[in-house]
Amino acid sequence: MMAHLLDEITLQRFEEHLKKRDIRLLRPFSKGTTSLIFLGEWKGEKVIIKLERADTPRHNLRREFEILMFLRGRDIAPEPVAHGTFEEREYLVRRFVPGEPILYADVEREHILEIARKTLALDRLNLDHGQIQGGKHILIGEGVYIIDFEKAGFRKPKNLTSAMAMLFLNDNTISKRLASKFGLGEDFRERLRGTLGEYKRKGNEKNLSRLLSEI
Repeated sequence: MMAHLLDEITLQRFEEHLKKRDIRLLRPFSKGTTSLIFLGEWKGEKVIIKLERADTPRHNLRREFEILMFLRGRDIAPEPVAHGTFEEREYLVRRFVPGEPILYADVEREHILEIARKTLALDRLNLDHGQIQGGKHILIGEGVYIIDFEKAGFRKPKNLTSAMAMLFLNDNTISKRLASKFGLGEDFRERLRGTLGEYKRKGNEKNLSRLLSEI
């Protein structure tokens, strides 16, 4: 899966490098546009290891690690473990959280409320994720976690509104699935647009919380 991006000899050197930090690389997990992603182990716990691709034009793993450090203990994102450099490539290690991207997950009402709570928390921290609307960066499992903060930054946030638009307003697979599952029609969408507009103008999320609790 990754042989054309990371040869076996370089992979072995990376494994040895990680061992010196008590991190064990277990197997390839996936690949992204900027990183190669591995499943690993640290102190008996599963971790995700993101190694910068040699062909990436962006170098964002240090920033992502710093953001994960900022979010540590807030129960929004997976906890960070380590950051370093291997042969001029950055890498990041964070705790593994089980779950499926919301694009594929069976979303329940409590998940929707949790997404609203955690994206609101990001807004109040003035931290904008930047990719919430894509459907791949919210994991649904035993809990709800937001991942991949490579493009995040401290700027005017729109996490909550982007998440609600993705879930209910935009024309996509997720919104269609939720509308069918919960019997949501145009009346709900109109009310949601109104409460999101109020949130944008006043920062008041109470009416939004009431509306979501009716689902």
